[in-house]
Amino acid sequence: MIEDCTALILAGGESRRMGKDKANLSFSGKTLLQKIASELSPLFSGIIVSSKELRPDCSLPQVLDHPEHHGPLAGLLAGLEHAGTSWVFAVACDMPFISAPLIEYLSTLREGYDAIVPIASNHPQPMAAFYSSRSLDALRDLMQDGKAHSMREFLDRISALYVNEEKLREHDPMLKTFFDLDTPHDFEAAMGLAKAGK
Repeated sequence: MIEDCTALILAGGESRRMGKDKANLSFSGKTLLQKIASELSPLFSGIIVSSKELRPDCSLPQVLDHPEHHGPLAGLLAGLEHAGTSWVFAVACDMPFISAPLIEYLSTLREGYDAIVPIASNHPQPMAAFYSSRSLDALRDLMQDGKAHSMREFLDRISALYVNEEKLREHDPMLKTFFDLDTPHDFEAAMGLAKAGK
């Protein structure tokens, strides 16, 4: 169990490329949201779901994005404000293969930083990362104009540790944690991986 940290599942995206709500897609007998929650529950004592509007079929505690805020940072802001813990581990609802050993490893790197962000395929992965409540002021300042801002803008304002791919592969050799389902093709590929047990 990772102490002083709440898992935050970000489920407020518009799913334009998928064409339907990703969180409710059926995956290995569960919805994607349920699948990710079941993977996280052994690691965290608390799990909350961030969304634009209340999900009536969700049994987990939910926080809603403020209507003046936009994009994934809106979900992160709502989660950090309501978590009640020193840290959150934020993960998108379309990442069904998150690795517990990888998450546990990332959690050990938090001392002295405001965020722990993996890098896979040469790209930061802020949708599977740890964020400290200390970063709240910087996030509020960034978003006070009501405009959509990028994760990069936020991370540039805080003390973020970027973890390279070599270190990540020691705990998740295929980097499956970062397989996100943006399109129907991605979904079919993920279903194939799940059936093959890879």
